[in-house]
Amino acid sequence: MRTDAHMILTGHEILREYVAHRILIEPFDVDQLNPNSYNFRLGERLSVYRNHPVDPKQQNPVTPFRIPEHGLILRPHRLYLAHTIEVMGSDHYAPTFAARSSVARLGLFINLSASLGDIGFHGQWTLQLFAAQPLRIYSGMRIGQIMWWRPQGEIVLYNGKYQGSTGPCASQSFRDYNNDSEVA
Repeated sequence: MRTDAHMILTGHEILREYVAHRILIEPFDVDQLNPNSYNFRLGERLSVYRNHPVDPKQQNPVTPFRIPEHGLILRPHRLYLAHTIEVMGSDHYAPTFAARSSVARLGLFINLSASLGDIGFHGQWTLQLFAAQPLRIYSGMRIGQIMWWRPQGEIVLYNGKYQGSTGPCASQSFRDYNNDSEVA
């Protein structure tokens, strides 16, 4: 077994792999590097689901809007779909992301349960913002951090329904069903 398998990349290694074009982060700013992650920023566009309840077997319409320059106050217990400014991905490393601790301490979740990305995904990441209390957010704020992990085993690149995403991408779970299937 390789000794470097399943290891998280340090900030210096993220920079080396970015320069070698094995990690994509655009735009890239060296000031956003951390000891073992890269800080990403909140994009200006959000979406909310129009109809409730939402249904995983249906395409759920969303209402898109922009974060004003003076910020936007998120309402508690409401899901907002947001996106990263940065386009990020890799054909060589498995990405995971989380909120920055300073953002989490304000009561903001940036992903409800989907923090693992696929090797081969390249795009803006959709964030699921959920505020525990009223909270003002701003476009461009450093909201989260992405980490990169060395995989072990054969790599199969992602080629799914979210490839190349830009802006907040609503759930495409309805594509997992056909008209004759039932939810298990």
